[in-house]
Amino acid sequence: MSTPTGFMQYQRELPADRDPIERIKDWNEFHKHLSDEQLRTQGARCMDCGTPYCHTGMELAGSASGCPVNNLIPEWNNLIYRGLWREALDRLHKTNNFPEFTGRVCPAPCEGSCTVGLIGDPVTIKTIEHAIIERGFEEGWVVAQPPKVRTGKKVAVVGSGPAGLAAAAQLNKAGHKVTVYERADRLGGLLTYGIPTMKLEKNVVDRRVNLMREEGIEFVTNTEIGKDISRDELLKEFDAVIMCGGATKAREVEIEGRELNGIHLAMDYLNGTIKSYLDSNLEDGNYISAKDKDVIVIGGGDTGTDCVATALRHGCKSVTQFGTVGKAPLERDIINNPWPQFPNVYTLDYAQEEAKALYGEDPRAFSVLTKKFVGDANGNLKELHTVQIERTVDPETGRRIYKDIPGTEKVWPADLVFIAVGFEGPEKTLIDSFGLEQDRRTNVKAAYGKYKTNVDKVFAAGDMRRGQSLVVWAINEGREAAREVDKYLMGSSMLP
Repeated sequence: MSTPTGFMQYQRELPADRDPIERIKDWNEFHKHLSDEQLRTQGARCMDCGTPYCHTGMELAGSASGCPVNNLIPEWNNLIYRGLWREALDRLHKTNNFPEFTGRVCPAPCEGSCTVGLIGDPVTIKTIEHAIIERGFEEGWVVAQPPKVRTGKKVAVVGSGPAGLAAAAQLNKAGHKVTVYERADRLGGLLTYGIPTMKLEKNVVDRRVNLMREEGIEFVTNTEIGKDISRDELLKEFDAVIMCGGATKAREVEIEGRELNGIHLAMDYLNGTIKSYLDSNLEDGNYISAKDKDVIVIGGGDTGTDCVATALRHGCKSVTQFGTVGKAPLERDIINNPWPQFPNVYTLDYAQEEAKALYGEDPRAFSVLTKKFVGDANGNLKELHTVQIERTVDPETGRRIYKDIPGTEKVWPADLVFIAVGFEGPEKTLIDSFGLEQDRRTNVKAAYGKYKTNVDKVFAAGDMRRGQSLVVWAINEGREAAREVDKYLMGSSMLP
């Protein structure tokens, strides 16, 4: 324990963010950083409690509770308090291959289950994690570590998102020759095409991928397995295959007027902007522009939030984000949302903070259902018709349902709509070409902890197996799948 009374002596402190009005003028990351002394103080707030729920990695009430990769959080909090940065980095890398990703984009379920949070504000775990890994890069401690011995076994990893990269990194450590296939023109999967640069600058992804290349991992881009390379070719060349293709099939909406011009899937919008920005700093114009447009985002999750932030940087005229759920309470509901569940409380994410600074109010409209899209004579979207809804229980089935509230109908002017209502699972091309069995949610069927599919030599991990989820869960599954593949190839495994 750093200091027995630290959690009582010191207050939670987060690094300041760049001014919202200034940061929407560019596409750079917006977080600032704490000083070493501030980080030491925040580390001192850790109780080193007897049962550290922060790294349990469970799922409670449908969301993560604690760290899914089981980070040794109390240990590296104490090491930071003592000024032992190199040792803290070693502890961090024991459980997490890519803390530079999770330290930026993870929603920090570890903090939601922090014991200090029972009586006050939790420890700033995510901030400390990010500081440790960046200090490691600055000091030159993070270097390529190729294996000393090769096993002669070859493994293909399909998909270069967080699950695929984690699996590749672990299998390479075990001495296997790993080749990662990516259908896009750049590596990183959703880390590159999916998460906007203001949350995760792409040089951070490139920095890690380049290290993995130095360690002996081969990366192949612009190659779609099932089309450019057949199942039989892949299985003939490799001793094992791990499918980490993600869950990228976007969920559609069945709303009157969906065919109108100006209505797009959220990922088409985000990916187009990211690619154009990386290719030409948006000078090529190969993206959907929200400049001077009235924008409505349908969906209250992270993808919808990223659409709001992107529209603001395009220079939209207005932006509103619809969600079907009600406004969360200001404080945790200790009856229906008890610790250590992830706290469901009202907060402003980065995009909502930016919109509020620009327009004067939270851009979100809660408990709203879109009833129809209406267009002009040329087939272009001009407005949305909505109604307020309430959540209730069907007396016959006992299931929760939404009911319209009479008299709450409203018409919203709109030039662009982005649909961000989730994902239905992995795309069919890869699944069909390999003959993979699917579960009832259309994900690849493979038991958690085992990751073996119905096809010999083929394993599956990450969103492709579990459905759309957090980056940190993808890393967890990639690491575990690598261990199972190592067992399959060698009879046993020393991988964690």
